[in-house]
Amino acid sequence: MQNNKPWADRQWFTGDWTCSKCGIKIDRLPFDPDPARVNELLCKDCHRSKMQAFRRDRR
Repeated sequence: MQNNKPWADRQWFTGDWTCSKCGIKIDRLPFDPDPARVNELLCKDCHRSKMQAFRRDRR
């Protein structure tokens, strides 16, 4: 049976980061963050809210 979930094989990066919006601890990301932009990281909930607001504003 073929795996139809593209994120299932995704490489995860572990670390000790903090969401720049809400301050929650982030310990796993689906990408290796740029050290120069680590202060701009968002947790999944804050990222989702930002994307939803962006979509609303584009209408």
